[in-house]
Amino acid sequence: MKSVTNANAVEIRGVHKSFGALSVLKGIDLSIGSGEVVCVIGPSGSGKSTLLRCVNLLEEPEAGQIFVGGVEITDPDVDIDAQRRRIGMVFQQFNLFPHLTVTENLTLPQRRVLGRAPDEAARVAVENLERVGLAAKSKSYPAQLSGGQQQRVAIARALAMNPELMLFDEPTSALDPELVGDVLAVMRMLAREGMTMMVVTHEMSFAREVADRVVFMDGGVIVEQGPGAQVIGNPTQERTRTFLSRVLDPAAVSLPG
Repeated sequence: MKSVTNANAVEIRGVHKSFGALSVLKGIDLSIGSGEVVCVIGPSGSGKSTLLRCVNLLEEPEAGQIFVGGVEITDPDVDIDAQRRRIGMVFQQFNLFPHLTVTENLTLPQRRVLGRAPDEAARVAVENLERVGLAAKSKSYPAQLSGGQQQRVAIARALAMNPELMLFDEPTSALDPELVGDVLAVMRMLAREGMTMMVVTHEMSFAREVADRVVFMDGGVIVEQGPGAQVIGNPTQERTRTFLSRVLDPAAVSLPG
């Protein structure tokens, strides 16, 4: 199993990914430092979610290397299950077990994957529910929670596994607008705590305020990257400017012809 010393938290080198004849990632190079928050933005179909899923090998690249914490997860000999234990992932959908309580949703993976004793798993569950402001909902079932609360439970579940890296794939896209703020507040808290985070998002204000770096992708390549205030506030590339004008002021877009 290959590793590198003095590594970034994530190192992506020359990654290509295709689905049939469709080339989705075209030689991506990207590094994420320990404790850094990187937001990936771009239009639908730009490859940003595919790139995120490659970081824990939910999608397997055809070419290139990906290192997480200095270990090459694209090495054929890697113990990918062991490496995934170091990575938390939060999806658009909450993926909670509907027949289990909130606490049980948090304790089950700890016991099954990490081998924690029930008492320890319950203690960790309580700690992380408190972190996301949902300790009072520990005995509730997912159907009794709002979408925003369910997503915060999903974040707490990921945190209960003590990850070194958190991946977020558009975590607010399935939420009603009034519920988005609570989820983003939890993510801001994690950023303040120094959690390394890679976030695919359409929330431009979050990307501008919280991200150490914003990466704009289009057509399977990184078009532009830099501090959020620069990429979102004063982009250098015309494609970035066009995308942001449509996202930040959709009412100004006119139909062709």
